[in-house]
Amino acid sequence: MQQVWRVSWVALAAAGLVLIAATPAVLAAVGVTAPWALAGATAVAAVVVACCGIAQRRYRIARHSREEQILPGQDGGPGPGAPKLPKVSEIADPVRLGAHRAAPAEPASGASPGGASPGGASPDASPGGASPDAFEAPVYIPRDLDGELRELLAAGGFVLLVGDSTAGKTRMAFEAMRATLPDHALVAPPGVYAMPTAVSRAAAVRCCVLWLDDLERFLGPGGITAADIARLLSGDDHHRVILATIRATEQARLTADLRADDRAWQGLRDVREVLDQARQLRIARLFTTAELARAGARDWDPRIAEAVRHADSYGVAEYLAAGPLLLRDWDDARGSPTGIHARGAAIVTAAVDIRRAGYTSPIPRDLLDEVHRRYLDDPQRGDVPPEPPAEAWAWATARRSATTGLLSPVGGNRVKVFDYLTDTAQRRAGPLDRVPEPVVRAALASARATDATSLARTAYNQGRWPLAADAWRFAFRLLASDPSAGLDHPDTLASLSNLALVLHDLGRLEEAEAEDRAVAEARQRVLGPEHPDTLASRGNLALVLRDLGRLKDAQAEIRAVRAARRRVLGPDHPSTLASRDNLALVLRDLGRLTEARTEIRAVLAIRRRLLGPDHPSTLTSRGNLALVLRDLGRLEHAEAELRAVLAVTLRVLGPDHPSTLTSRNNLAAVLRDLGRLTEAVTEIRAVLAARQLVLGPDHPDSLASRNNLALVLRNLGWLDEAEAEIRAVVAIRQRVLGPDHRSTLASRNNLAGVLHEQGRLDETEAEIRGVLAVMLRVLGPDHPDTLASRNNLALVLRDLGRTDEAEIEVPAALPDRRMVQGPDDPSSLADGPRSADGDADADADAEMVAQEV
Repeated sequence: MQQVWRVSWVALAAAGLVLIAATPAVLAAVGVTAPWALAGATAVAAVVVACCGIAQRRYRIARHSREEQILPGQDGGPGPGAPKLPKVSEIADPVRLGAHRAAPAEPASGASPGGASPGGASPDASPGGASPDAFEAPVYIPRDLDGELRELLAAGGFVLLVGDSTAGKTRMAFEAMRATLPDHALVAPPGVYAMPTAVSRAAAVRCCVLWLDDLERFLGPGGITAADIARLLSGDDHHRVILATIRATEQARLTADLRADDRAWQGLRDVREVLDQARQLRIARLFTTAELARAGARDWDPRIAEAVRHADSYGVAEYLAAGPLLLRDWDDARGSPTGIHARGAAIVTAAVDIRRAGYTSPIPRDLLDEVHRRYLDDPQRGDVPPEPPAEAWAWATARRSATTGLLSPVGGNRVKVFDYLTDTAQRRAGPLDRVPEPVVRAALASARATDATSLARTAYNQGRWPLAADAWRFAFRLLASDPSAGLDHPDTLASLSNLALVLHDLGRLEEAEAEDRAVAEARQRVLGPEHPDTLASRGNLALVLRDLGRLKDAQAEIRAVRAARRRVLGPDHPSTLASRDNLALVLRDLGRLTEARTEIRAVLAIRRRLLGPDHPSTLTSRGNLALVLRDLGRLEHAEAELRAVLAVTLRVLGPDHPSTLTSRNNLAAVLRDLGRLTEAVTEIRAVLAARQLVLGPDHPDSLASRNNLALVLRNLGWLDEAEAEIRAVVAIRQRVLGPDHRSTLASRNNLAGVLHEQGRLDETEAEIRGVLAVMLRVLGPDHPDTLASRNNLALVLRDLGRTDEAEIEVPAALPDRRMVQGPDDPSSLADGPRSADGDADADADAEMVAQEV
């Protein structure tokens, strides 16, 4: 009789996504006394708010000395000694607030507005720059969305403009602000370090604009929070506006999904809450036909005329900012066989890569001096030596067409990358083109806490978990040692909580438990036992206990968290529903499938009612239900449910979205159970191809799919192929995750199963004993997966005729003495019941291990 290998592994999430319904900020028009009117010539709604009893004043050009007061920091508190805040109407130059410079109105003879001298920089280029009067901004070209933007500003609230670099976001926001809110005070913090003071100063003024150009610079530790937004915008005795811009690539990076489970990623969830509260306008880089017509009517400015002539290829604002020119200079220098600017190009490339890795602050020159050498090796140059460092820096920071340099000096020893280069490099880069780890680690050593957190997030999304763990640990240490933060500061505890989550993913469960307990105890002491963050930490701890095999402890913790959330937040709150989802996971682990199904159906009913049938969280619950139906043996019902979920995710999210791939993965598991192995292989191969393309071949999710493929190949009797696939997965997991990681052990166990079916019993025994030794050390003798491995060893010993030894190994918990394929891969075929928000993790499943969406 053929022996059955079953799974008894409680797994980590491997793929998928949970999206929680976000509540956008409610914009109320408070204190608005003047109506908005259409400007006839441009047909653009020009909304002017006369605020705080001051009549509308006509347009005024502020002096340069007055403008300077907005930028140096406004670091003084709101007390009597603080510098007076300027009014919006007193800021004449949009460059002062972050707009890209344009070429001079009258370029030198022989040069076009978008051109440059042969050396790449303009003849008068200098890193130090010139006086503001030399860079008069081109006349503003009204955009199609001006009217909508100005209405939003008149209403008050949080407004965010999203678009590519050089799309014109900052200039559009600047002009709308000046036209609509000329008498409002203006607060423009220079960096994240000034955010607490900026919020306090803005909150002390009834009519105010908080200007946050490049919003990503003001997010993360020490940055703006949802509580800050509420402080500024709640109430009806003021008219305050938060006006921000963000590049589309940065928004995508900040909202990228931290794996399927979407557990309580502290700080990152706060960033999403900030973004979710904004009313967003997306600004296109290329001008519409109507916008080009308005630009053409202003062709008396030779810069605009030149930009319009290139409008088929570039956006008008893009061309005015010399984006194509700077990009060409960089590309030419990198590809030059003469190496004339080889070192300068390497410095710029290093800076762009550091920015792509998530470093948001100006980059130290010392860091670029260190890491740029990695980018100097170019076989095309042969033995041509690079130029001296001083010459390289002069080239990299020289202004092209008197606009900006590839790098712009900030302070005495830092530079800012021209963001057009970063966006272009990110678009050109394939999903597997990642910043070299030594460069990321060098950047981390120079990082502030905000940058360390951002580097950690990017590394985690790329599956570089050890690097992410080191980055979050570094952020924690920086914050813990900061006198303005300390061990009990929310940002410090958030970093430690995120570190615990990565340790959990890395299979370092005892370390994860210790860190989660430390965070939960600190939050209980500082915030109280029923604060949402305290409950989130307890939820994370419960999931670690679950993976440690302490299911009763996990169940008790989850029930306590669920009760507190129901009492504090209400029965329909997303966090309460998440706790119910997590309870279903543990009930499923305990074999209490009917109870698990009841929990999931209750959550599904609430989500359908509140969110609708197509919301990702609703689809999560449907997928969870399908997998419990699978456990109950109702395979046809499970298949129908999964196909329905897959149809919606394909329509709403697209074929390569993590949730879509997870749905296909789960469908493959059911097809396998139904014996439709050819169909199962087709689904798995499609998922594997997509994950390798998007995530890379070494990403945990891609390895999970390879493991899944091997399991079905084994079912088909293609044992040689299955063995080759599993051995490849074992090798990569040992290198990427380490030899003691549960996924590595799962793959070794699966390899033992294939060897057993091939009749190679001695090799099977050796593999199982290796897995068992690690489990005894890492998980302990009573963990379900340790018992499963002992059972497997007993069966192999019996097949070898060593029955006395076999009897010693058979655990009492497995009286049927069937071969148990456990632990199976914590990220293999079936994506198990999935949680709806933080505190979620993945689940194991019979023969195929579940992943949560």
